[in-house]
Amino acid sequence: MSHANAALTPRARLRLARLIVDDGWSAVTAAKLFMVSTPTARKWAKRFREEGEAGMQDRSSRPARSPARTPDEAVRSIVMLRWRHRLGPVQIAGRLGMAASTVHAVLVRSRLNRLSTIDRVTGEPIRRYEHPHPGSLIHVDVTKFGNIPDGGGWRYVGKQQGDRNRSATVERTGTPRSKHRGPLLGHAFVHTVIDDHSRVAYAEICSDERADTAIGVLERAVDWFADRGVTVERVLSDNGSAYRSHAWRDACTSLGIVHKRTRPYRPQTNGKIERFHRTLADGWAYARRYESETERRAQLPGWLYFYNHHRAHSAIGGTPISRLNNLPGHHS
Repeated sequence: MSHANAALTPRARLRLARLIVDDGWSAVTAAKLFMVSTPTARKWAKRFREEGEAGMQDRSSRPARSPARTPDEAVRSIVMLRWRHRLGPVQIAGRLGMAASTVHAVLVRSRLNRLSTIDRVTGEPIRRYEHPHPGSLIHVDVTKFGNIPDGGGWRYVGKQQGDRNRSATVERTGTPRSKHRGPLLGHAFVHTVIDDHSRVAYAEICSDERADTAIGVLERAVDWFADRGVTVERVLSDNGSAYRSHAWRDACTSLGIVHKRTRPYRPQTNGKIERFHRTLADGWAYARRYESETERRAQLPGWLYFYNHHRAHSAIGGTPISRLNNLPGHHS
């Protein structure tokens, strides 16, 4: 089918070509009759001589060769990373060593440029904010991951084998059973801290989410940031019991930190750390099969180093550690 602005349809091209080839009209005269240019008339006449009526049909405008086209193998790698890990163009480009614009173009062609096609969507409008320098605000929170039984969890070995692995691990460790839910392995409470400006993250795995545990994590996180030249000024948390306690308030005062809490039932205010928890789950907690909880926990420090130093962050256009402008020797 010809496009809307085409001067000639296939039928009109055939009539034009026959006037020149069969009836002996000049290309100039035939072009004037059909109100097209002389080169256009000659083009259709030539095609008619070489191909007959079949040559009057529309052809693809796609070039015969595309030397700069992204190789099929790279396209498959991009699509796989998008599907399996929900990574954005910047993260995919960082892993594959190519331009983010190339990755985005491939995702558009593959109709995977919007995560709504493969991932959950909140429906909330995005409101972005960012504090002016590292340490101006840090976010704190706690996320829980079910402990992995020896032999692997149900996500990778299946529900039946996962239940057997869990029961065997409970028997070995002597973990108490629940009356209604059967053998329980408990949870890993991951206390997370993330800098608002740089997105540099700090995390610890603890056995609970009580106030004294959260305070200890905060104190160690403040020292960790201080070793990297960052002075923490404010901390933002949700309304969990640990963060509403007098002990937490007193700890923030002794550290010289102003404490702020999010509006109740509004987790979007603390959205940076909530999004980090998704990244933590996809990149570490459920990234691959772990044979035990000990093996998974051993991988957390290495993954945090990768996140801070090597993983390109789409919101800041680089790695989180590159935004700590006051790092010793950063500009040398």
